[in-house]
This record gives sequence, structure tokens and C-alpha cells, in this order.
Amino acid sequence: MILYFSATGNSEYVARRIAAETGDIAVSITDCYKKQIFSFDEKCKTLGIVSPTYSWGLPVIVIEFLQRLDLSHKPDYIFFIATYGTTPGQAGRFADNILAPKGLPLSAKFSVKMPDTWTPIFDLSNKEKVQRINNYAELEIDHIIEQIKNLVVGDFMKNKLPYPIAKIGYHIEYDSMRKTKHFSVEDTCVGCGLCAKNCPVSAIKLKDRKPEWTKEAVRNVLSLLTSLP
Repeated sequence: MILYFSATGNSEYVARRIAAETGDIAVSITDCYKKQIFSFDEKCKTLGIVSPTYSWGLPVIVIEFLQRLDLSHKPDYIFFIATYGTTPGQAGRFADNILAPKGLPLSAKFSVKMPDTWTPIFDLSNKEKVQRINNYAELEIDHIIEQIKNLVVGDFMKNKLPYPIAKIGYHIEYDSMRKTKHFSVEDTCVGCGLCAKNCPVSAIKLKDRKPEWTKEAVRNVLSLLTSLP
């Protein structure tokens, strides 16, 4: 089983590519979170977790999911993959710090460099550059698949940051990045409601066919940051 969280599709793509090659199933953390599914009875020798890197760490939804994850049968091999644009920070260690005390230490950590989709800072308009990154990502994924099939153990994450720096930067930047004042809606919005439907933490509601961000919902999720190791 491969559990993944994906906001723009990068991590989902990696998870499904691996699942197709290994015969595993890819399961959306967002879907599990919305249905409040955190316990799994399936017997699986391998468990994978794929997540994007947010501010050198993990998305809050992934933190909460891993904290509440309950497996009836411990897998023999557990791997974590972080997708990232510039650095995976210490996303792998953040995940291991949550899982190891639960008796689920990571066997291997990997990373895949992909186009950074944080558009307030990064420009995705250069299609040739994006394609070059994607082409290299395919090679990285192929290599990771072989390592997973061979049950290779170790930390293979590239371009990491020192843990103290990543942890401090995460606590400072991620809180600010998630503030609802950063979000707005343009006049081109057609009021389809997909944003409210797909928001993993139900922090958006429609009013007069326009989205509004509910600060209470976001603040409740942010309170989980204080529990990070």
C-alpha cells in the first residue's frame, strides 16, 4: 500500500507510478482524512508514504494522518518519498520522528525533484525548463522503483538541509504561508465549488457562489505544529 498526499499532482503521480510497477495500491491521504479513516487491517509487506515538501517539512494534513495512523499488521519495509522543488528540507526525518515511536520506523527515505508549484515564488511558464525537470524526475522515479523492489535500506534523500535549520524555518515559514489573508478570488471564478469540495481540511465555504476561507478551520489545523518533534 502506498499512502500519498498531493495538492497539485506531483506526489500522486510518483505514488501511482510506483504502485503500477510494484503491484501495490495507491491510497489518497486526503480521501482517508475526509472519511476519518486512519486504521488499516490489510496485510502488506511494504508500506509507502509519498508527500510534497512544504517549507522544508511536511504538510500539516500528513503530520496529523501519520500521528493517527494505526496498522494492525506491521509491514516489513516502510519507505518515504518527498517530492520537492529546491530542497526536501528534512521531510523524511519529520516523518520518521512521528512513525518510529509507533513502532513503524522508516526503512528507506527517497526524494524526487519536480517542478515547484508554489507559484507566488516559482515561475512555471518556461515549458522547456519544466519538461527538463520532469524528464529527470522520471529517471529518479525509475531508480527508486528498483531500490524499493530490492528492499534497499538507507537515507537516499538529496539536497537536504541540516535538521535544526529545517525545523526552525518550517515553524516560521509554514505558519505564515498558510494564513488565509494570502488567498483571494478573481472575478473569473464561476462558482463551481470544486475548491470547497476538494479542500482536505474543509477550510473553504461558498457564499453567493464565491469561496470564503474560514480562519477557524485553518487555525485548528495549525495547532498541530506545536506537536512536531
